[in-house]
Amino acid sequence: MRETHRNIRQQRGKQSPVRDIDSLPRNASRPAILGWLLFDWACQPFFTLVTTFVFAPYFASALAPDAVSGQSLWGYATAGAGLVLAVLSPVLGSIADATGPKKPWIAACGLVLVIASFALWYAAPGEPHAIAVALVGFALGTVAVEVAGVFNNAMIPHLVPPERYGRLSGSSWAMGYLGGLVSLVIVLGFLAADPASGRTFFGLEPLLGLDPASREGDRITGPFSALWFIVFVLPLFLLTPDVPRSPVGLREAARKGVLQVKSTIADARRHGSVGRFLLANMVYQDALVALFAFGGIYGAGVFGWQAVELGIFGIMLTVTGTIGALIGGRLDDRIGAKPVILGSIVILALVCVGVLSLGREYVFFVVPTAPPAPDDGLYGSAPEQVFLGLGLVIGSVAGPLQASSRSLLARLVPAHEAGRYFGLLALSGKVTSFLAPLAVAVATEIFQTQAAGPAVLILFLLTGFWLLSGVRRV
Repeated sequence: MRETHRNIRQQRGKQSPVRDIDSLPRNASRPAILGWLLFDWACQPFFTLVTTFVFAPYFASALAPDAVSGQSLWGYATAGAGLVLAVLSPVLGSIADATGPKKPWIAACGLVLVIASFALWYAAPGEPHAIAVALVGFALGTVAVEVAGVFNNAMIPHLVPPERYGRLSGSSWAMGYLGGLVSLVIVLGFLAADPASGRTFFGLEPLLGLDPASREGDRITGPFSALWFIVFVLPLFLLTPDVPRSPVGLREAARKGVLQVKSTIADARRHGSVGRFLLANMVYQDALVALFAFGGIYGAGVFGWQAVELGIFGIMLTVTGTIGALIGGRLDDRIGAKPVILGSIVILALVCVGVLSLGREYVFFVVPTAPPAPDDGLYGSAPEQVFLGLGLVIGSVAGPLQASSRSLLARLVPAHEAGRYFGLLALSGKVTSFLAPLAVAVATEIFQTQAAGPAVLILFLLTGFWLLSGVRRV
């Protein structure tokens, strides 16, 4: 690790002296750490409520003509967002490195996220352009929240020493999962009601007079996520110190930032550990994006899950995700990031095989089961129970996979260049992030079955495992 770190530093030193921020103290106060951790808490409702468990299934079941076309359309929107992220992330990361502070960029991205999230309220059933509003709002919000994460991640090397990267990264993912859990309980318990009964999961009439018939409880997830972000991102701005400002102006930084992307990619390619890791990250993160994007849609389409089933599934998944992220962060500091990532990839590939083996009336490809009956209760059929268990496994390993990915990169690169390399990490996670959702969308459309999704993702995961296996252990 030290040799790779020094080599990258020397290559950059040929062009300009190492900035002083590499020598800044890395023992931030507890309030400063808490402010940074709350960023994930602030962002998570968008992923939990909009991307996965409430708005996405609502889109597939109530806005799109049918579940298959809904999965395809959502896949195309996810792919488009990934393509935009592939272009923006490394450039903006390099610009942020040149100018210094990261929080102004987080604020700008947050503004876009808030506007896009509020727009989702207007994607009502039967309204003109509702599908377009939903897809554009989702895509813009995804771009904004992911780019904001680039700048937040780049603050890691300035908060704690390298031996604490794993625990810090894992704790932030756990904090995010908890935020998603709390927000999901609030929405399902008090806001989103079953259109048939008019009652929430807690048996209450929805607050704020939300109309179940027009699915206002599902659509409120957009504005709810926006307000949640505004409230809980404030500690980051108030308590967490930022990187000192550089004398370089914004215009000059933008010019250098665009030019620096090419040199960053060249630097990564010259140093095998960095380049191969980023390539592996590109592939396995692509699969993970698709898993989260289609998990709720798959449950709604294959098993007919409604808000209650999806909501409880989401709550259980976030609980296991929180536990997994905390354990994964400590394993990262103890045994290294690479073993944690490899183990997570293997488990996810096995989960995809398990999902592929399920149908409404069979499990494990050939074992017949009784079809779901109205009086079975929640998750009453065997295929639903197996799918539920597999989903919980996804939650338990997704956090460690993502947390250890960013801690691995933080150990590999100089602190003063963290922004551009985390931008490149986002690029590697997004440059082909349109491919897995696009492949799922195309395969679903061609074969006219939602089972095509997990079959595609297995190939992505195995390729990522092979690439990461060649990275020198850190």
